Amino acid sequence: MKDFVLYIHGKSGSAAECEHYRPLFPGCEVFGLDYRTFTPWETGAEIRAAAEKLKDEYANIILIANSIGAFFSMSAGIGGMIREAYFISPIVDMERLIGDMMQWAGVTETELKSKGVVHTEFGEELSWEYLRYVRSHPISWDVPTQILYGENDNLTSYETVHAFAERHNATLTVMEGGEHWFHTEKQMQFLDDWIRKTPVIALAGGDRSLYKNR
Repeated sequence: MKDFVLYIHGKSGSAAECEHYRPLFPGCEVFGLDYRTFTPWETGAEIRAAAEKLKDEYANIILIANSIGAFFSMSAGIGGMIREAYFISPIVDMERLIGDMMQWAGVTETELKSKGVVHTEFGEELSWEYLRYVRSHPISWDVPTQILYGENDNLTSYETVHAFAERHNATLTVMEGGEHWFHTEKQMQFLDDWIRKTPVIALAGGDRSLYKNR
């Protein structure tokens, strides 16, 4: 049976982005999930349903997840079905990100709890239900994982992604000058080289110490 690459896009992304990864995984089926929801409990259920359908048809499932797609994937409870994962600019601490956005918007926790939902000037919607869910469902992730992080990521600090990588025994690669959104020719070339040079499965029994690729 062939291996299957499941791509989970980030906010404002699309399932069609999976086409970029097809040449990087020759011999594998590559599919992008066009999920229809945007909460960890709903989107996580969509991702889990997709993985459940695939697990009996393919030898292995390889996950590629971008930005909040990584958070949704980790929230889906699919770790036991995934052989290896590649996270690109992942959101790894949603509670901290929500807290940061509350500060940017000048919204207190008391205010958010009272209103339920607050619409911010920078286009994000803050939800008390969402925050409560994140706090009551801590991430559990035990999959061999490679993380690509841009030095100038404006959503997740290096300290946050570093701590996640150490806590979950993941391998972290940092692109100097990189952004949260990998989209320029230089950034995409770095991303492609990262995938080609750092296969997760090769690290399954070896040294998974944190490193920075600069």
